[in-house]
Amino acid sequence: MKRLVIVEDQTAIREMLVEILRLDANYELVGESGDGQSAQALILEVKPDLLVLDAKLPGLNGVDLLRRIGKKLPDMRVLVFSGHENPVLIREMLEAGAHGFVEKTAGLFEFKKGLETVAQGGTYFGPAVAALLRNVVANPTASNTADFLTDREREILQLVAESHSTREIAAKLGISVKTVDNHRTNLMRKLNLHDVASLTRYALEVGLIEHKKSM
Repeated sequence: MKRLVIVEDQTAIREMLVEILRLDANYELVGESGDGQSAQALILEVKPDLLVLDAKLPGLNGVDLLRRIGKKLPDMRVLVFSGHENPVLIREMLEAGAHGFVEKTAGLFEFKKGLETVAQGGTYFGPAVAALLRNVVANPTASNTADFLTDREREILQLVAESHSTREIAAKLGISVKTVDNHRTNLMRKLNLHDVASLTRYALEVGLIEHKKSM
């Protein structure tokens, strides 16, 4: 029986997955979370065999969460289950340590098939993700990336794009306002973007945040 954690910020979807997997004798649910920062603490505490992870999470996105915990838990198997898939996001998730990626539009059958495959040591991609990967292989220069930003700059970029103020970011990360300003200045210089709207559009493009209905 595989010990399992589910990290999904949409409550209805998370509760649905919990109910489905509780009925499956192959898995033991040992934790669930709706945001990246609390998920990090939970995962490092319970050390699951298997992680179901959404790519877009408030505060700390799935890519950066996986980068932080992957080296500490090298034997943990990870299936990304996300409603947002693009070549940059898929590649970053795989490089961070994911073993599979299933789009939510593929449905529960694909999800369960992917989870079983990943749990048994394999890799699995939903049909839309597989098609995107084939396109990336055929057009290797077609994707964009934020790899040249530091982890802290990526974290601050996400929080800026989520409309947090400089003081809120400083408090959330436990650093000074001046340090936040310095990081923001550096990432604006690197990206050649000079206002919050432009940073937000860029964060959307590379998959750090998702579109909001109000936008």
